[in-house]
Amino acid sequence: MEKKPYYISTAIAYTSAKPHIGNTYEIVLADAIARYKRMTGYDVYFQTGTDEHGQKIQQKAEAAGITPQAYVDGVASQIKEIWDLMNTTYDLFVRTTDPVHTKKVQAIFRKLYDQGDIYKGAYKGKYCTPCESFWTESQLVDGKCPDCGREVTEAEEEAYFFRMSKYADRLMAHIEAHPEFIQPESRKNEMVNNFLKPGLQDLCVSRTSFHWGVPVDFDDKHVTYVWLDALSNYITFCGYDPDGCHDAHYKRFWPADVHLIGKDIIRFHTIYWPIFLMALGEPLPKQVFGHPWLLVGDGKMSKSLGNVIYADDLVRWFGVDAVRYYVLHEIPFAQDGTITHELMMERINSDLANVLGNLVNRTIAMSHKYFDGEVCSPTAGEPVDNELKQLALALPGRVEAKMNELKVADAIDEIFTLLRRSNKYIDETMPWALARDESKRERLGTVLYHLLESIRFAAVLLKPYLPETSDKIFAQLNIANGGVESLETFGGIPAGHKVGEASILFGRIDIPKMLKEIEDGQGKNQKEKAAGKAEKAEKKVEKKTETPGIITIDDFAKVEMTVCKVLACENVKKSEKLLKFQLDDGSGEPRQILSGIAMHYKAEELVGKTLVACTNLAPRKMMGQLSNGMLLSAVRETADGEELHLIMLGDEVPAGCKLC
Repeated sequence: MEKKPYYISTAIAYTSAKPHIGNTYEIVLADAIARYKRMTGYDVYFQTGTDEHGQKIQQKAEAAGITPQAYVDGVASQIKEIWDLMNTTYDLFVRTTDPVHTKKVQAIFRKLYDQGDIYKGAYKGKYCTPCESFWTESQLVDGKCPDCGREVTEAEEEAYFFRMSKYADRLMAHIEAHPEFIQPESRKNEMVNNFLKPGLQDLCVSRTSFHWGVPVDFDDKHVTYVWLDALSNYITFCGYDPDGCHDAHYKRFWPADVHLIGKDIIRFHTIYWPIFLMALGEPLPKQVFGHPWLLVGDGKMSKSLGNVIYADDLVRWFGVDAVRYYVLHEIPFAQDGTITHELMMERINSDLANVLGNLVNRTIAMSHKYFDGEVCSPTAGEPVDNELKQLALALPGRVEAKMNELKVADAIDEIFTLLRRSNKYIDETMPWALARDESKRERLGTVLYHLLESIRFAAVLLKPYLPETSDKIFAQLNIANGGVESLETFGGIPAGHKVGEASILFGRIDIPKMLKEIEDGQGKNQKEKAAGKAEKAEKKVEKKTETPGIITIDDFAKVEMTVCKVLACENVKKSEKLLKFQLDDGSGEPRQILSGIAMHYKAEELVGKTLVACTNLAPRKMMGQLSNGMLLSAVRETADGEELHLIMLGDEVPAGCKLC
């Protein structure tokens, strides 16, 4: 039987800065859905990537003193690294600076212009650079952007516009005929009542005030405005051809089954994007799901507030699956979730260490203690056995029902209902008491069999959400994952089978101790930043000429050596020796270091590499540019002179780690 196609996408991440855990939630959510669909027999195409054009990117690159392409290369590499760190199984990571995408966007723009949907005019109004959005005076809230609350600026320039109102009635009819198109329901009501019913204004789709965008190929003063460029990624990379010669991949997977996006960009995906597709004569995606936000305490994450949490930090402290579990389980279907370090540790202790980890550990341990790890053949069950068995057999259907509605947190709850019932089953059957009575040995074997089978059911269904943990459970059961097909019967583990060794899946966390460690680490970084700003930027570092002497451990401890990821690297103009690096040092802000190694390395080959830098060295100017640290390298004397080797570490070592 041929597998049914399923196309799921995330919004493409904007390459303005390193994504925080709220941004990372979306890719983990999409991955859980994609993994579940694959597990249940679908041919899945899972697309994600980066949005790399716009005025904000150009301004960031100029501030960093590098080209926009070098800037987005670095941030895109960082985003992909975090997506990979979170063990996500995307099929394609796209970038809107890809030449293939550029050509298709130009052809789309030209096609819409030729058929009269795009026309040239002029724009005058308010513009929000962070949101890349134009607003009228009446749309502002207290004179600021209604989306992000930031300041807006006056904008007046020649521009091309898309005739949105031409398709408004058709879009309204589609939404009414397909109630599942915009989910959750609250998002649909917001779009209809706040935007469609009041009437759509024509949309600005080009700019002349900056150059970092897809050029309009028939009018070189203009670049394509970010939303027409960015939204088109869902079809340009899937195999769409503007002339209608779509490839086999596009014909198989389009229209997408679901666009998974944040609620803050729901308007662009449920109004602009469907209308663009209507104008192109292409089918609309089957569903757009606007997921809620992950808040820190009572508010959004903000660098200015100092409350940003990054996925790589959480993974370093708690592990990938613990982070995946928290973000997937703690964000309801239609309401914002909350994350703090303390809340996360409480959830790890209560759910992962206690409910899941303790159940698996003690069941495997009892199997070894009472039967040398051998699985017994169960006898006729008692009512308590049948209750557990029926709960397990019903579990796949319950999970499927929740996943079909994209209620991932509820699906996980269904699995943990079985795990909690299994723990209660241990309390009810008291295997330790049965073991003291030789006449009840058969009953003891039956109890352990029901526990092992229930754990197997949970392990199969946990795979989309906690993939590494699922594999570890199967290793302890000493069986392969048979997939959902193996859950049709309660009896997948044969009698006589030997289970593996018990091991701890999730250790309990000493919350006060861990909180102090986290706070001390963050406090240290903040002190270092303050000290660095207090140093004079022009301070000279005198080169020592004397032979190094013996130092103490206290002397050594003063030198801070930090693992850094290369975000961008380029040659310094008018210098044959210097390369300029933009580095991720784990602090959340890029660190610039200049290094005289251009004779030994090409700039482009170092992007994405993991290096080590001295990060508490006083800053100094080189060729008029500030260098905040020094890269560590080894030098070997050869017959041809010095041979330099940068110290490089494996990609698995995260930015921000300290050498000691």
